[in-house]
Amino acid sequence: MTEFEFAKSSYSGGDAGQECVEVARNIPGTVAVRDSKDTAGAILRLVPSAWAAFLADAVRE
Repeated sequence: MTEFEFAKSSYSGGDAGQECVEVARNIPGTVAVRDSKDTAGAILRLVPSAWAAFLADAVRE
């Protein structure tokens, strides 16, 4: 199985203390999200339409 290739947001600033998520979109049909401070922790797997809905709602806030 292909491993997720996580990327941190350009807004994260690279500081270890920042609260950020990492997102992987390299697996077809899956968007994976994890806490950048706990890379060995849980991974939330979403279908792309759910991720798009989340982003659309987040932009409105």
